[in-house]
Amino acid sequence: MNKIYLKITFALVFLLSTNALLAQGIRGKITDAADGSTLPGVSVSVLGTSQGTASNNKGEYSLKLAAGKYKVKVSFIGYESINTDVVVGGDWQTLNFSLKSAGNALSEVAIIGSRSAKPRTNIESPVPVDVISAKEMRSFPQTDVTQILNYIAPSFSSNRQTVADGTDHIDPASLRGLGPDQVLVLVNGKRRHTTALVNINGTFGRGTVGTDMNSIPVAAIDHIEVLRDGAAAQYGSDAIAGVINIVLKKVTPLVISSSYGQTATKSAGISYSDGKTYQIDGSKGWDLNGKGFVNVAAQYLDRGATNRGGQDTHPLIYSALPTKGASESEAAFETRFAGIKAADDAQAKAAGFSRDNMIVGNSHAKNFGSFANGQYNIASWATAYLAAGYTHKTGSAAGFIRLPNQFTQTDASIYPNGFLPFINTAINDISASGGIKGKISDWNYDLSNTFGQNNIGFTIDHTLNASLPVGTSPTSFNAGKLIFNQNTVNLDVSKKFTFTGFLTSLNMAYGTEYRIDNYQIQAGEELSYSYGQPSQNIPGRVVGTTPAAAGSQVFPGFKPSNALDKSRHNNSLYADYEAEFGPRLLLEAAGRYEHFSDFGSNFSYKFTGKFKVIDQLSIRGAIATGFRAPSLAQRYFNNESTQFVSGNPTQVLTVNNDSPIVRKFGVGSLKPEKSKSYSLGLAGKIIEGLTFTIDAYQIDIKDRIVFSSQFTRATPGVSDILNTVDPNGLINSVQFFTNAISTRTKGLDIVLTDRVSLNSFSSLTLSAAANFNQTKVRTIQGSDVIEGNASLKAKLFDRTERSRFESSVPASKINLSALYNIKKFDISARTVYFGKVTYLNSVDPTIPSNNLPLQMDQTYSGKWVTDLSIGYKVIKQLGVNIAVNNLFDVYPDKNYIDPRDNQNNLSGDPASNYTSGRDNTSNGHFVYSRAVSQFGFNGRFLSGKVTYTF
Repeated sequence: MNKIYLKITFALVFLLSTNALLAQGIRGKITDAADGSTLPGVSVSVLGTSQGTASNNKGEYSLKLAAGKYKVKVSFIGYESINTDVVVGGDWQTLNFSLKSAGNALSEVAIIGSRSAKPRTNIESPVPVDVISAKEMRSFPQTDVTQILNYIAPSFSSNRQTVADGTDHIDPASLRGLGPDQVLVLVNGKRRHTTALVNINGTFGRGTVGTDMNSIPVAAIDHIEVLRDGAAAQYGSDAIAGVINIVLKKVTPLVISSSYGQTATKSAGISYSDGKTYQIDGSKGWDLNGKGFVNVAAQYLDRGATNRGGQDTHPLIYSALPTKGASESEAAFETRFAGIKAADDAQAKAAGFSRDNMIVGNSHAKNFGSFANGQYNIASWATAYLAAGYTHKTGSAAGFIRLPNQFTQTDASIYPNGFLPFINTAINDISASGGIKGKISDWNYDLSNTFGQNNIGFTIDHTLNASLPVGTSPTSFNAGKLIFNQNTVNLDVSKKFTFTGFLTSLNMAYGTEYRIDNYQIQAGEELSYSYGQPSQNIPGRVVGTTPAAAGSQVFPGFKPSNALDKSRHNNSLYADYEAEFGPRLLLEAAGRYEHFSDFGSNFSYKFTGKFKVIDQLSIRGAIATGFRAPSLAQRYFNNESTQFVSGNPTQVLTVNNDSPIVRKFGVGSLKPEKSKSYSLGLAGKIIEGLTFTIDAYQIDIKDRIVFSSQFTRATPGVSDILNTVDPNGLINSVQFFTNAISTRTKGLDIVLTDRVSLNSFSSLTLSAAANFNQTKVRTIQGSDVIEGNASLKAKLFDRTERSRFESSVPASKINLSALYNIKKFDISARTVYFGKVTYLNSVDPTIPSNNLPLQMDQTYSGKWVTDLSIGYKVIKQLGVNIAVNNLFDVYPDKNYIDPRDNQNNLSGDPASNYTSGRDNTSNGHFVYSRAVSQFGFNGRFLSGKVTYTF
């Protein structure tokens, strides 16, 4: 493959050094119809060929053409396209164009969702597609792809996580309420690799492996297409909820922008100005003499940490909680407890100890990303192309505080006042997608190879290994690395036939794909995971009769026994037919066969159709099956970690799907998830400028892969299983992946947009979009061993895990926006309603015998979050923008905190004494829930940006 790329590079260099002999063509200037300002970066292309160019920073373009007749298309995301016939003679022709703002995504042309080369807007497409322009993405203060989509696309949901290990650094995302691994991400129409991280902590997306869309610089993106429909029959595994296609820039002027922002907010009566975010980015695209282009973009982002943590409610920091004597009166105990607490408080005050001792919010992150995108016509029948990217991200996220009185987890000689450990990540994301495409004998072809890698290195700081002798532990550890590689080879061919009669056109498309996936776990240094130091014959420390915690606190390193290097491959074939029966009826059928080396074969199909009832109204619908292959990380990931359950630390063993432990639970190898989906919708125009789409859908998925709840030693039978690998009893619980549930998701998407031209120099664009979504778990099915044990069955998929699937993302989301353009000003306002979400406690508080407050099941009400942005063009090249995210400083509902979870609770009565197990704040630290994904809890964010176009 390297030889092929070398030849392509040589051809590009040779052809770039040769001047074209053409001496005629078209040229002119492109302006905005609203205010007459010039438009840089507008595409001017010759339909039916690969010839094209783009306007420069002055809005000027020139395109050399041989003499003849041409159909020229002038297009720019955010504006209405112009198609015109041109006759080129022996000299240059001047053609000036004035573009009108499209004002909405419904009139944008999308390529996703169809194998046909015919461009279609969303209201013409048989399936719903959103198109989000670069202008829309950069109008508001959100700085990364997932946050931009979260506020623009109602069916999309993503929020930054906190105190969740690696998930603090890679945001899980959802489309139509499904999992992060049930949406396929493409870049320029090619499959994007997933991350090496599997989410194992208590957040939305637990147990899934998603794609890190934030590794793609926003500066490199021309537009994003969101296909809201199952498409596994067209694109393969993962496309159950839909497909997100990120389209990179082509020919553009040099644009550099820089921004700064920070929070300006108040939470629980405390003012905050944190989360300081600096960003600089730039992009430039060169026209290669009408034969192709090269675009290079880069971005640097430094995002400061935020903290909305609450006060620690532990009554004692340095001393152990006292135990009430059998004959001790309540009054005497409280008096004794008060004395102990007074001494403890005095020690804390003398040491400067603060009960604001955790960081609950965004991690500190730095992100450098770059992308290059280019293509060149190497022959009349062939165009070579290449898109390559590299991103390096570093992050630092705090874990749970280790208090001085947690004696098995700390060492007073190193940290006399306890310590707050940090998980630091170094994430590298590498991709390259290249190939040759063109037309031979009226057949379009595209031969490509796409490689991607994501690797995550973990360094744990400000921590220790408590099992080492007192005073000897290091405070920083290399905890190991996760690596995922993917290489995909594709061949796609298509041809469109036209007829006279009932059938007017038929587009036939065929293709094949060969993909290799590779997943690796690399072990950390010995002291990051060891109990004591076996290589030096140093035994593990024992505190009283309890063994001290092994490995680096907060994130024990991967052991050599965890290390692995596993691969698989799959082959696929597809066929896709799209037929037009006159101007009113469009039908499509697609089928795809795939064979995976690790679990076998699958066949998916899809039927879609659109019927234009009248010129202003179409009915569209689809029936499809789909599947998602188990990720290699789900099959093979294994480790030990420290997790906090009801505020208490517990050592959790995660075993992979091939482990003998899993077999003792009767669980077999992972199977693919399979889906059936149905959609029916309306699309059209009510009046000129006012367009709409309404789409209802249902998605049934069986054999969904879940990450089980934790099976603790207290569960009958579990202790005997754990003793086979942990005779010392250091491991408290075990969890694993298994196909266990079937779900049904139903919903409705509505999009309305209207553009009003107020006069010759101003316009107003209004849009309303909404998603209403419901997911229900229909069946829970364990192995014969689990089904035969009621305690195991209850732990397989408990109430908390159920709520992650059913109610952890908003059941409704409404987006209302207005864009007002007047001369040099752009004023954008947007308000988004994030619907209610619900968390269910693992133990049912509605059962009286469980003796728990009903508030441990908690519903967080829906809230409106409003953004405002004002842009001003100082001169044609220079623009400034000020923006506010969350203008009215809205926060989610707070977590319920139980009266017994109070640092001044000195009771010795078992019915009223101190406990953190009666709420979900983890000893008061989590004022807002991290278990649900609504809109985050950073509060108001102010930003300013300067953009210069050269």
